[in-house]
Amino acid sequence: MYLKNICLLLGLALFTGATLPASAQYGADIPEQPYNPAIQNAAELTPLYLSSLRNKKVALVVNPTSMVGKVHLVDHLLSYGIKVVKVFAPEHGFRGTADAGERISNEKDAKTGLPIVSLYGNNKKPKPEQLADVDIVVFDIQDVGARFYTYISTLQYVMEACADKKLPLLVLDRPNPNGFYVDGPVLELKQKSFIGMQRIPVVHGMTIGEYAGMLNGEKWLEGGKSCDPLIVVTCKNYTHQSRYDLPVAPSPNLKSMTAIYLYPSTCFFEGTVLSLGRGTDMPFQMYGHPSLPENTFPYTFTPVSKPGAKTPPLMDQLCHGKLVASTPEAAQKAIDGRIQLQWLIEAYQAFPDKDKFFIPFINKLAGNESLQEMIKAGKTEAEIRASWAEDLKKFKEIRKKYLLYPDFEQDNKR
Repeated sequence: MYLKNICLLLGLALFTGATLPASAQYGADIPEQPYNPAIQNAAELTPLYLSSLRNKKVALVVNPTSMVGKVHLVDHLLSYGIKVVKVFAPEHGFRGTADAGERISNEKDAKTGLPIVSLYGNNKKPKPEQLADVDIVVFDIQDVGARFYTYISTLQYVMEACADKKLPLLVLDRPNPNGFYVDGPVLELKQKSFIGMQRIPVVHGMTIGEYAGMLNGEKWLEGGKSCDPLIVVTCKNYTHQSRYDLPVAPSPNLKSMTAIYLYPSTCFFEGTVLSLGRGTDMPFQMYGHPSLPENTFPYTFTPVSKPGAKTPPLMDQLCHGKLVASTPEAAQKAIDGRIQLQWLIEAYQAFPDKDKFFIPFINKLAGNESLQEMIKAGKTEAEIRASWAEDLKKFKEIRKKYLLYPDFEQDNKR
């Protein structure tokens, strides 16, 4: 049963069944003047969920994005006398700046003394014994709306763990900064991995709360189980047409709204031998390689070791490439409401040793083997896009059932 209409009146949905500065670090302070201050994420709507947590032992799935104003959700709930018993931390850690893919160890929070359990590495799903002393789990993490951004995979594992233990899951929803379009190849399940667990496109156009509803409603959790009850507290004044500038950097290498808009397109370079700017001040805003011809790619940069990018690809090597965009407005114009493949195609065509351009990881990012095959075969961007059109159309029809906010276009025919 889907109580969407009643729940939206309360700002609560129940399923049963200011640009970031370019130098922003993971967990950086909120900008003083956000672009759309009218939008409130669910964590800020404390009266809507506090009663669900009182007199219960609470586990939190959080990271540095889990802020209520300038206070972390952990500290916010403790100030209200909520009994928080532990923190689960996803990729990149709880308060730290771990590299992408870096193993996170269990530890204690220095500020509160709470135990921190890593949900990365060998323990991506909470174990039954880790939930033995828990009455309810709260999930509050800022996503960026791309299939290969691993927070939605963490969400699925947390939902499955709660389903196994018959624990309620409370999701505090946050806007999707890339929620204004849906695009990209739909994952083929033989490419299933932690960076893509379901048959969804690269850009799914859903908030964490909406996606949680889809996982339940489509029986996509392991064994067709259901996370019940799943409680989603919705954002205030958000729609899928809204521009929402994130209050803090969502991970160490997404430092600006410019990078966040470009990320679904430029992340494909992670499946090549090129650098996409890790180890610079503008990762995901550029790409390059020492072997690209300087006359065609005059922009240069040199990746160096930095927090969150300790050993970046092509470290200390001068790269020739392209700066895709340097402002959020330029980034939005560059993507034009869809994934852009032209940058990847142009770099491949200019690369002197084409047999070494792609690495196997490209198939996990794309969710198929055909993307690199079509690029190697000289297919145009339009031809490649046509190859995923039918699956994308089917996904959009499924997506409609789980939207909690007005869509970016009512007929959903982009």
